[in-house]
Parts: sequence; structure tokens; C-alpha cells
Amino acid sequence: MKITEVDPFYFQMSEITSAADGTQDTLLVRIRTDKGFEGWGECDASPLVSIAAYCCPMSHGNIINIRKTLIGETLNDTSDVVRLSEKVLRNGLDIQQIQHAYSGAEIALWDIIGKKFDKPVYRLLAEMFDVSDTLHPKLPYASVLFGETSDATYQIAVNLREQGFRAAKFGWGPMGKFGEENDIALVRAAREGMGSAAQIMIDAGVVWGTDYNTAYQRAEAFAQFSPTWLEEPLAPDAIEAYSSLTGMNPAVNIAAGEGSSTFRMAEDLILHGGIQYVQIDTGRIGGILPSFHVRQLAEKHGVQYVNHTFKSHLSLAAALHVFTTNPDFNLLEFPAAGSELSQRLVKNPFQIDNDGMVRAKEQPGLGVDVDIEAIRQYLTQVDIKVADETVFQTAEL
Repeated sequence: MKITEVDPFYFQMSEITSAADGTQDTLLVRIRTDKGFEGWGECDASPLVSIAAYCCPMSHGNIINIRKTLIGETLNDTSDVVRLSEKVLRNGLDIQQIQHAYSGAEIALWDIIGKKFDKPVYRLLAEMFDVSDTLHPKLPYASVLFGETSDATYQIAVNLREQGFRAAKFGWGPMGKFGEENDIALVRAAREGMGSAAQIMIDAGVVWGTDYNTAYQRAEAFAQFSPTWLEEPLAPDAIEAYSSLTGMNPAVNIAAGEGSSTFRMAEDLILHGGIQYVQIDTGRIGGILPSFHVRQLAEKHGVQYVNHTFKSHLSLAAALHVFTTNPDFNLLEFPAAGSELSQRLVKNPFQIDNDGMVRAKEQPGLGVDVDIEAIRQYLTQVDIKVADETVFQTAEL
């Protein structure tokens, strides 16, 4: 079959704030074929910047946009997904956000192939890489921001515990901005609100840059509250600083990787950063296939693979297919406080089962369906002209 349409769509809430909340807007990519198949994917990226990678006029042989590369191409099986990904990245060699932007399209290609063969994506991956296709449940940890105060954080944690969450991650907000005493108070509130039996994770939101000494001091101070990890205490590319931090053997495990927009960035963190948990966002790194390659690298080096998903359940579906067949990677970042847009984006969101676990869906492709009517109100029309030529116009939804 042939690819006939590659359409990015920009959705946003009516008000965008400076909060570290990636659910306030999103870029969805829809791909259609001449055989009637349709696939969807989501990017965790700036929508307008990413749209440029889909429509920018050709500059030369290394700057050819994603749509031009994909439309008219053959898509019959998983080998075509690999081939087309290589072609997109080669044609867009000098488009600096190419992997990040392409994530949505790559995920949509997998969705189509799964629907064509009537198989969930995780089974396609198992066949492709000759691994077990047994589905393993994951423990969801509610992913939320710290409250502006320790009291607010405590209440957020209590609410999550009352909803039945046995694990939760608290991040960003005031963490690291008002001194050690305030940081400790925030973590204490999270622990007390969730209770002693629950897992808590702390996301520092890259607040200490390259200052691994402060990161180490906070890890030692937080250890009394038994967090599962301290996440992204340093900048995404601060590999040497991460190496110095982990080399000091802090009392809390160190997690990082959500900022990896290429496989190489994640590889560097695993091989040279010394991290214990690698967190990969399928909507940033280039989609499902490079995420699976990071999973394989993590398996080889004894690092725990965890999804990074602070978006919708469309992103959650793509992320879960990557590692649901590994029984040892048992934690799932679960969006728990996103915008109305993110909560309404799919018709069949994931549910937490009676045993407190989440399982990948057995339906073909990603297993979730975009709810067009529910999110239509958030669609933002985009028209881009160069001189008198229209190079992009939002398609009919």
C-alpha cells in the first residue's frame, strides 16, 4: 500500500502557562494509506517548530521535509517502517529537530502496520526482535508536579493515595529554587501524603544544571524518605557531571533520559553517565523503534528502563508497547493530572486493573482511538506561506 497523507495537527488549551506541564498543547500526526488504513502518533514537542520539519521547503539534499519523504512511499510491513525511518532521518540530516518531530509519524506508521496485520504493536516488535511476546503488567506511578508549598504537595499526595495509586512521582515546581530546607519539606510532604508503603519518586527538573555536588547533597538528604529515585537533577547533556554524581555513590538511585532526542544521547547516559534508571519518551527520541533499541541497551547493561510520558494516553500506548514484554521493567509513568485536552484525547484510555496494575492493550496497532469530536475544540488552524506559496495548511480533521 501507498502513503497518501501525512498530516500534523496542532491542539492547544485556551490558556498556556509557564508551568512545566507538557499537556497544555500537543502535536498529533495522522497518516493515511490508499488501502484505507489510518494511524495516529503524538509528539512531545513544540507543535509549530515540529510542523516546520513536516513542511519546510527543500534547501538541499539534506533538508527535505518529512511529508515530502513519506507521501507516495510503500508501507507494507515492519521492514518498511525501518526503511522509511532511515530515509526520513537521512533526508532531514540537517533539520536539527528531525527525530523529535518525526516521532509522531513513526508511531503512526506502527499503528497502521499493527492494524493491517491485526496485531498489537508489542507483538510486531516481539516478532521483529525475536523476543517473548508475553505481556507483563506494570505498576503505574502517578506523574504530577509538586505543589507550590509543602502543604499543597501533601494534599496532592493524599488525593493520589485515595485514588488507589501505590506509587507517585512529584516533580518540578519549587524544587531546587528556595534552598535545601524547602526541598526537604517538599519530599517529606510527598512521603507523608502517600504513606510509608507507597513508592515515591522525585523529579528535580534539571534544576542543578552541572552542579553534581548539590545534587549529591540533596540525594543524601532525601534518602531518609526512601524515594525510588532522584530524577534529572542535572541537565540532559551533562554526561560528565552525571558520571561524577553517580561515581560518588549517592544513597538514592539516579534517573535520567527524558531529554534524549536521539538514541545516542540515551546511550551516552547509560554507558558514561552511570544512571540506574533510563527514562525514554517515544514522542521525543524518534518513536517506538529507537525507544526499543534503548530498552535493549538497558537490558544489556543492567539499567532499568522506564517510559517518560507526561502527555496523553496516545503517548502512553506507544510507550507501553516498547517494554511490556520485559518482566523486569515493571514501572510505568502514568499521567495523572494533565489538561482537559490530554484527558479527552482518546476514546478508550488505560484503566488501572483491580490488582493495581496497567496492561498494554491487545487491540491492533496502538490499541487506542483518537476522539476527534472531543478534541476538535482545541484544534488550532495553521497556515504557512513562503512568498505567495502556501507550504502548509491544517488538513480536514
